[in-house]
Amino acid sequence: MVAQWQAIILRPEIQPRLLPLLIEGPRLFSIIQAAGWPIWPLILCSIAALAIVFERFSSLRKSRVSPGRLLDEVMSVTRAHLPSADVVNKLAANSILGSVLASGVRAMVAEPRITEEALRAAFESAGRTAVHRMERYLNTLGTIASAAPLLGLLGTVIGMIEIFGSQTPTGGNNPAMLASGISIALYNTAFGLIIAIPSLMLYRHFRGVIDAYTLDMEQAADRMVPHLMRFSALRSTSSS
Repeated sequence: MVAQWQAIILRPEIQPRLLPLLIEGPRLFSIIQAAGWPIWPLILCSIAALAIVFERFSSLRKSRVSPGRLLDEVMSVTRAHLPSADVVNKLAANSILGSVLASGVRAMVAEPRITEEALRAAFESAGRTAVHRMERYLNTLGTIASAAPLLGLLGTVIGMIEIFGSQTPTGGNNPAMLASGISIALYNTAFGLIIAIPSLMLYRHFRGVIDAYTLDMEQAADRMVPHLMRFSALRSTSSS
């Protein structure tokens, strides 16, 4: 296969068309033009992937997900008594971890004699919602990472079809169609990989970040449960 490509590229009628691309370095528009229509789905994928990456980097900052001293501050505020509704609402708006902690505080305020199992269930429900928020658009990014090489392969197949279509009935070749087929095949393959490789790496990176945040939230909930259950025990003692 490689020998066939080399034989095609080294043909005298092909070299004048390929050498300017290699020597001068084509501009972006000329690359898109040479790659043909199969490049447009890849361009749309690249724009979507870039937008998702910037959005996720912004949304998954530590200050917006799990501020460093938030848990200690919440435990300090709730050491003597449960906070008011305004304070709980501000905690929920603070960050994703704040919304998880606020759900446990709300459950305790709503039902002073809540059982430990019910309180843990409230934390778990809020935790699932938090993980869903953190995973927003990640499936789309993973789909782009998987689909981009296939779209590049589609462009390669279309380019090879044009190469074979350049064969004339008399056995000669149409140089223009041959050069166009080679451009479509090579540019689409390269562009598909250029999109897929960073998308896959960033997808795995965001997955690791979310796993770390999820562990932090689980540990925070484990610390908050016995801390809040003190109020339930105190109310049960005072009522008896």
